[in-house]
Amino acid sequence: MRLLLVEDDEILGEGLMTGLKMEGYAVDWFTTGKLAEEALKNNLYELIVLDLGLPDMDGMDLLQELRARKDETPVMVLTARDTISDRVTGLDSGADDFVIKPFDLTEVCARLRALSRRNEGRGTPNIVHKGLVLDPASHIVTYNDEKVDLSQKEFEILSFLMSNIGRVVSRARLEESLYSWDSDIESNTVEVHIHYLRKKLDPALIRTVRGVGYIIDAEEG
Repeated sequence: MRLLLVEDDEILGEGLMTGLKMEGYAVDWFTTGKLAEEALKNNLYELIVLDLGLPDMDGMDLLQELRARKDETPVMVLTARDTISDRVTGLDSGADDFVIKPFDLTEVCARLRALSRRNEGRGTPNIVHKGLVLDPASHIVTYNDEKVDLSQKEFEILSFLMSNIGRVVSRARLEESLYSWDSDIESNTVEVHIHYLRKKLDPALIRTVRGVGYIIDAEEG
């Protein structure tokens, strides 16, 4: 899952990026609102973590611009502003969550998973499909009650496809979701991961739609 981090504090930003990458997120980190604006024009993100006290603009202005152009990407605001009025303004401006600094990284990650669930229309933490159970918090996958060992990228691809059951996902969309802007990606990287997922799970689970992408078909009936 690709995430945009907008935070001007170098130490905090570095720590957040490292922790979020360990959780499996592909992170693009920018320290100014203008750079974040450019990134949002040229990339798709599943989540945005936004500081308000940016050096070139108020993060609230960036949030309001985002919502004004009908961009509904979930936004978590991280800020030292801790008054009730600040939180009310942030939420009314379109923020989906509001976390006060200092914060605990494990709580931030849990809140991000909750934002993802709501955005996908899921009420339960696990993603379940035909005997396949994926737990985003523990990164554990079971198939027919047996644990399946997956690499980090295999897990991320499976998670993305299971979050889009019944919809075809292109290779380009998978690459955009799973890799940050500065990643070096081989042309057949996604195909290789799909191949191993089929071997470890069920060859028929992930269907190739030739010339379009990949799909996990919805259950009939």
